[in-house]
Amino acid sequence: MSMLSFRPAHELPTRAEEQRWLVEHLWSEEAVGIVGGEPKSGKTFLALDLAVAVAVGTPCLRRFPVSRRGRVLLYAAEDPLDEVRRRLEGICAVAGLRLADLDVQVITEPTLRLDLELVRRRLYETVAKLQPRLIILDPFVRLHRIDENASGEVAPLLAYLRELQRRHAVAVLVVHHAKKGAGRIRAGQALRGSSEFHAWGDSNLYLRKHGDDTLTLTVEHRAAASMPTLTLELVKRADAAALEIVERSPPKPTSSSVDERIISALTGIDRPLPFAELRALCRSRSATIYNRLDALIAVGRLAKSAQGYRLAADCRSNSAK
Repeated sequence: MSMLSFRPAHELPTRAEEQRWLVEHLWSEEAVGIVGGEPKSGKTFLALDLAVAVAVGTPCLRRFPVSRRGRVLLYAAEDPLDEVRRRLEGICAVAGLRLADLDVQVITEPTLRLDLELVRRRLYETVAKLQPRLIILDPFVRLHRIDENASGEVAPLLAYLRELQRRHAVAVLVVHHAKKGAGRIRAGQALRGSSEFHAWGDSNLYLRKHGDDTLTLTVEHRAAASMPTLTLELVKRADAAALEIVERSPPKPTSSSVDERIISALTGIDRPLPFAELRALCRSRSATIYNRLDALIAVGRLAKSAQGYRLAADCRSNSAK
């Protein structure tokens, strides 16, 4: 029997390694962790936004850079496959991407019982074959038939996911529900079931819903400082929907000032601007910009095409004079 590895104390590193990120400030490199929140709080949308970001290398939530793109392995237990596709397409549309550009591999098994040894071995072999950078399992409650309140039953399953992470150098994200009515409890303590969930995560993201459409995102890391809480909203446009960061800014601009920003951004541009690029120039909420774009199109000041938005022909002629 071989001995455990060990080193003399004076040979231990003098300083910790530099913090490495999979998604800067949101998810550490090769981290395991939880995306938690109450039902209908946007957990799946956030997990899928992370999937799109890692698979393509584009910033998550249009803000947080990805260090190195890579394959994503996704299991969405509660959504039919066509809904998974629709949600991914919606996030791609908001980010100005094509679904075909994503290296997201979706597990299509009807069930995935990770409390069963045979299923664990099959997932292990799948990860070894595909070598993803990120695994997303959504939600935890559909992955087993154990008692989530029993630490002795939860710990082995989480230990298996930790082993998967270490053996294959992969990040593992598990979507998990919070307790009902836990709005005043510290985010990590609000997770449903055993305290093992909170203790397990290297990077944890917690969503809370306020009112009809406002969400807050709290970030927690084991080995890095957490950033301030963010305010998010689920922006819907036709068949597209995605989470967007609500900028903390001075007083809400009037419709006329937003119109001026839009017109100014498009003036002198000889190509249509995609929405994501136009929003970055105008620095206002997505919902506000969408409303003003519709209004400007209705009065003939803007034109829209599959490539984006531009000044209407008459407006371009006047601006050129």
